[in-house]
Amino acid sequence: MFDFSGRTLFLTGANGSISRAIAKVFFDLGTNCLLTDLDEVGIQGFAHELDSSGTRAIGLRQDAAISADADSALAVAKERFGAVDFVVTSAGLYRDQMVYDMTDEQWRQSIDINLSGVFYTCRAAIPYLADRAALVNIASMAGHKGSYMHSHYAAAKGAVLTFSRSLALELAPRVRVNAVSPGLIEGPMVQPLLRVRGPELIEQTPLKRLGTPEEVARSVAFLCSDWASFITGETVHVNGGLYIGS
Repeated sequence: MFDFSGRTLFLTGANGSISRAIAKVFFDLGTNCLLTDLDEVGIQGFAHELDSSGTRAIGLRQDAAISADADSALAVAKERFGAVDFVVTSAGLYRDQMVYDMTDEQWRQSIDINLSGVFYTCRAAIPYLADRAALVNIASMAGHKGSYMHSHYAAAKGAVLTFSRSLALELAPRVRVNAVSPGLIEGPMVQPLLRVRGPELIEQTPLKRLGTPEEVARSVAFLCSDWASFITGETVHVNGGLYIGS
C-alpha cells in the first residue's frame, strides 16, 4: 500500500510486542530502521532478525529516561542513514500501583519513561527531520479514561497526548505529529489484567476480541504515509470500541 523505500524510521522501545510489529511493517515497506531499547542485547538480536546484513536495520541501547541517550541515538541515525523521516516513540513502563502507597520514586520513574522520554526523543530528533517527516507518539487508552492501579502511567500518557498536539503546532507545516492510543492489545503487558478481568473486558469491547500488534502498527504506518498528509495533531484509537471518545 505504501512505499517507504529509502526513508528512515527511528523507533524507541523497539523490543516490545507492538514495537516489533511497527518495525517489521516499516521494514517490509522499505524503511531503514534505527531501533532502540533499554535491552541492548535483545534489540540488537531483533535488528539482526530483520536484516542480517545490518545495512537497513540496526539496534542501539537507549534509556528513554536519559536525555543524553536520545541525543546520542539520533546522532547515530543521522550519521548512518541521513535525515530521519519517521519518529515513533514507543518506550513505556506499565506497573500496578495504587496511589495511596505509591512512592515518589515509582511516580518519577513512570513519568520519566512514559512522558519525559517522549520529550527527549522528539526534541533530539528535530534537527535531523526531513521535509514531510512524521512523528507518532504511542499513547494509551489509559491516557483518555484513566486506569485503576495505573494512575502514574495514565497521567503520563494523557500528557503525551497534549504534548503531541502542542508539538504539531510548533513543527507545522514541515512536519506532522500525531498519536496512537492502543487499547487491549495481545502481548505480555495485558496478561495480568486479562487473568483478572479478561471475559468482562472482551464482553465490553464491541469487536469482541483483543487487538493485535500488527493492527496498531498499520495505524502508525498510515499516519506516517502520504495518505495522512492532511492529518496532524490528532489521535487514532485502536481499541475495538472499548473506549469511544475524544
